[in-house]
Amino acid sequence: MTHDAARQYARMFVPKLWTALREGYGWSDLRADAIAGLTVAIVALPLAMALAIASGTTPEKGLYTAIVAGFLVSALGGSRVQVGGPTAAFIPVVFVVIQKFGFGGLILCTLMAGLMLIAAGLLRLGTLMKYMPQPVITGFTAGIAVSIFSSQVKDLLGLQMASVPVEFFARWSAYARHIATTQPAAVVLAVLGLAVIIGLRRWKPNWPGFLIALLVCTGASVAFAMPAETIGSRFGSLPSSLPIFDFPQIPFERTLELLPSAFTIAFLAGIESLLSAVVADGMIGGRHRSNGELVAQGVANIGAALFGGLPATGALARTATNVRAGARSPVAGMLHALFLLLFMLLLAPLMRYVPLAALAAVLLVVAWNMSEYQHFRHTLSAPKGDRLVLLLTFLLTVFLDLTIAIEVGIVVAAFVFMFRMAEAVEVSSGVHLLDEDDESDPASGADTDQRAHLPEGVEVFQINGPLFFGAANRLDDVLDQFITPPKAFILRMRLVPFIDASGVHALKTLTDRCQRRGIVLIVSGLQPQPKQVLADMHLHERVGQLHFVADFERALELAGSIVDKPIVDKPSS
Repeated sequence: MTHDAARQYARMFVPKLWTALREGYGWSDLRADAIAGLTVAIVALPLAMALAIASGTTPEKGLYTAIVAGFLVSALGGSRVQVGGPTAAFIPVVFVVIQKFGFGGLILCTLMAGLMLIAAGLLRLGTLMKYMPQPVITGFTAGIAVSIFSSQVKDLLGLQMASVPVEFFARWSAYARHIATTQPAAVVLAVLGLAVIIGLRRWKPNWPGFLIALLVCTGASVAFAMPAETIGSRFGSLPSSLPIFDFPQIPFERTLELLPSAFTIAFLAGIESLLSAVVADGMIGGRHRSNGELVAQGVANIGAALFGGLPATGALARTATNVRAGARSPVAGMLHALFLLLFMLLLAPLMRYVPLAALAAVLLVVAWNMSEYQHFRHTLSAPKGDRLVLLLTFLLTVFLDLTIAIEVGIVVAAFVFMFRMAEAVEVSSGVHLLDEDDESDPASGADTDQRAHLPEGVEVFQINGPLFFGAANRLDDVLDQFITPPKAFILRMRLVPFIDASGVHALKTLTDRCQRRGIVLIVSGLQPQPKQVLADMHLHERVGQLHFVADFERALELAGSIVDKPIVDKPSS
C-alpha cells in the first residue's frame, strides 16, 4: 500500500468529533449541543429501562448501555449526530441468549459481535451494507415488532406467571393458561400510558411523551395505591452509583454455540446504525463515514459488555430527536450519555415506583413504530420473489429464530436475484440480433435480408446480459439447436459487460463441444472485463478451434474464409 493509499484508508476512520472540533467549536455550539443532549436523554431514560426489562434482564443494564455505548458511539463514530444505545431490534436475540446461556453468555456474545463490527469496518464492508435487500430488512423488522409485542403481554395484563417462554407458540399458550390472573390495575395503567403517549403525539408532538407517560402512571399508581408490579417490587432499588467494570463468569467453552447469535447482533448493529446514519445525513445535509461508524459501533459494544451492559447500535428515533433538538456535533450525543448518568445518580431511588405496565405500554408504541406496517403492506404489492422473501423472513423471525430468518432471507433473496438476472440474459439466434448493432427496425423485414448474407455453414448467436453462474447453463443448449452442425459458429458478446468463473467454464465447455463436432468457434466484441477474466483464467485462442475478434464484421470475414465462401454486401456493424 502506497503512502497516499494508506492516508486515504486511515481517513475513513477519523471520528466526526475530530472533524467538528477542527472546523471550529464555540460556546454557541456547546449550548445547542447541551440542549439537544438533554432532550435526547429525557427520551432515552424510559426507553433504556424498558428495553432492558424486555430483554430479560434488569433495568440498570439498559442505562449502563446507553451511558457507555452512547458516549463511545458519539466520540468515535463516523456520523455527526448519531446517538447510540440499546434498541428494540436486539430484544428477541438478547432474550434468547440470556435464557439459554445466562448473562455471562450475553457478555461473550456482545464482545464477539463488537470484534466482528470492528473487523467489518477495517475490511471496508460498511459500503456493502447498502446492498442489503429491502424485503429482508422489512420482514425481520416487522417480525421483531411482533416479537416485542408478544413479549410484553405479561406486563401489559399483569399476569401472575413465573417466566415467559422463549418460543412464540409456547409463550401464547402460557398466556392463555394464566389469563385468569390478569390484574385490572396493570391493565388500567397500561391503557393510561398508551392514552398519554398517543394523545401527546397528536396534540403536543414535541413533548417527551414516553417520560410524561411514566410520570403520570407512576403518580397514579402511588396516589391510588394500585396493586400493580413495579420496578422495585421485581428488581429492587436501582444502583445510584457510577457504572463499574463488571466481568461476570463467561462460558468461553460455549463460544462456538454463541457465534450465530453474535453474528446476528453484529449484523443488526451494523444495519441499524448505518440506516440511522443515512437518515441523519438526509436531515442535516451531511455525509457519514460508514466504515468508521462500524468500528465505533464495535468499540461501543465491547465497552458496554465490559461494564455489564447490552448490545448497542445507532438508535434512529433518538438520532432524529437529536437533530430536531438542534444538535451540531457529536458532543450532543456525548452529553446525552452524561445527562443519563446524572439522572441515574439522582433519580435511582424514585425509579423503583415506576409500574412495569407503563414500561410495557412504552414498548408497545415502540413495536408499532418499528413494524412499519405501511411499508410492509406496500412491499406485498411487489413482484412474487420479493413477496416471498418478505413473508419468509417475517414468519421465520416470529415463529422460529431471528438468526435463521436473516440467513434464509438473504439466501432466498440472492436466489431470486440470480433467477431474475438469468431470465434477463438472452442467448438468442436469428438475425434480428444483427439489427441491434445498426438499430434497424426488427419489424421492417431486414432480418430475412440480412440472414441471406450469411454464408452456408455459418451460424450466429448473441448473448445479451452478464454471463454469470445463474445464466451460464444457457450455453449448454446452443449447439443442440442445430440440425446440421455449422462449420463456423459466431458467438457475439458485445453486450456482455461481465463474466464470472461459471461463465468462463461454460464458454470452455462450448469450445470443447465445438471441437468434437468440427465447429470453429468465433467470439466477437469482447468487453474489457470479460477479456481480462478469460486471459486470467487461461482461456486463449486455439488456431482452428477458438478465435477472438474485435467486432462482428471481422467475425463474418473469418467465418467466410473458414467456409471458403466470401461474403458479399456485408451488413454494417
